[in-house]
Amino acid sequence: MDMDDFWALVEAARAADGPYAPALVDILAAHPPERILDYDDRFHEARDALYRWDLWAAAHLIGGGCSDDAFMDFRAGLIALGREAYEDASRDPDGLAGLPVVLAEARAGGDEAIFDEDANYCAMGAFERLTGDEEAFDRAWALRPPTRAGGVGPYPAGEDFDFDDDAEMRRRLPRLAALFRVGAEG
Repeated sequence: MDMDDFWALVEAARAADGPYAPALVDILAAHPPERILDYDDRFHEARDALYRWDLWAAAHLIGGGCSDDAFMDFRAGLIALGREAYEDASRDPDGLAGLPVVLAEARAGGDEAIFDEDANYCAMGAFERLTGDEEAFDRAWALRPPTRAGGVGPYPAGEDFDFDDDAEMRRRLPRLAALFRVGAEG
């Protein structure tokens, strides 16, 4: 499966009625096990490419803080928003301030925009549905030749900086910092 095929599956799930993750599980479960594993390879490739300090800072602002597990959910949520949002965020994390879902969440005072834990486990859910076996996905990976390109390292890519430094956050992510009132009085 190439990345165009991967994004076609993502877009099909986005176009379906109902929440994204269950729709994607439905779509993936209609495919043979090897194709589901191929999807998961591309998913990890796309998610791993977002393992960067600047995107983590954006997630920190949008989420009112962001642990490493939450950052994984944020990156999965960016994928679930589709290829265009994913590529735009990859080019310019501060541009997330213009996404309707982020604007709505900021206005509501929420902190859940983009974060989508369930999007991390769609391939596993589809595999379980297809096989009827909770352990089948893990066994299939154990038998499969290595196909993932390295994964993420111990640290995100790019320049590390202090997410609690309001001035630095305003400098690096001015639109998001303004939207989430970083350093604002009262």
